[in-house]
Amino acid sequence: MRIAAAQILSGRDPAANLQLVRESVAGAAAQGARIVVFPEATMRAFGAGRLDEIAEPLDGPWASRVAEVAREHGVVVVVGMFTPGDGGRVRNTLLVTGDAGDGGGDLHLGYDKIHLFDAFGFAESDTVEPGDSTCVVTVDGVGVGLSVCYDIRFPGQYRALAAAGARVTLCAASWGSGPGKVDQWRLLARARALDSTTFLVAVGQADPQVEGVDVKPGAPTGVGHSMLVGPDGTVRAEAGPGAGLVVFEIDDDEVTDTRRTIPVLANGRVTEDPAAEGGR
Repeated sequence: MRIAAAQILSGRDPAANLQLVRESVAGAAAQGARIVVFPEATMRAFGAGRLDEIAEPLDGPWASRVAEVAREHGVVVVVGMFTPGDGGRVRNTLLVTGDAGDGGGDLHLGYDKIHLFDAFGFAESDTVEPGDSTCVVTVDGVGVGLSVCYDIRFPGQYRALAAAGARVTLCAASWGSGPGKVDQWRLLARARALDSTTFLVAVGQADPQVEGVDVKPGAPTGVGHSMLVGPDGTVRAEAGPGAGLVVFEIDDDEVTDTRRTIPVLANGRVTEDPAAEGGR
């Protein structure tokens, strides 16, 4: 399976960002990609305006146009958008849309980010309502787990995705910049791939400084460095900080081989759920 990481730099205008989606999907499909993954906040960048102004349901015009692009090119598109939440907040949603193939039918669904980025001086929970359930979809017979940005710091979610059938895990991010943040991104991606013994495709927003774009101070706007990590925790390919399209080749048989050699999922005895650990 080929999976493309579309490392774009989104801005304020959802229509302009939709055009970036169209162009990237066309380029990825031309390279044989089956899944095209975009960053978190593709619909509108963090710090570029109110999110509730542009949030819409999965059957709204923005998501519907993404679906049309996916079906035109025969791919599955995974893209960060915002859907309406309760109490004036929105949900940070990862839209998955397209033909799943191999009897999987037609996909058009969303995963709502569970872990909100209330860290490094930014409070995502002020404007975003958290999701409450994990999500695995099947594309061409391969289980694909979904996660968004700050989720990558929580190993239990990745083990749960693997237990639910994920062989590949996607992480769409708008990773905040700062000292050591690229190293953390790389370390966390490797660790979560090892925790779950899945391929991990981590896709981030491009670095606005490299692209010559001024952004609101403090907003998590991206550092680039999208990457493919193998189920053994090795980085197989990594982009730089600037915008671009990278296509990764994934062999599902390697997941089977790795899980046979390092059966951490089968051998695990302790969970991170305090209730399951006697309430400690």
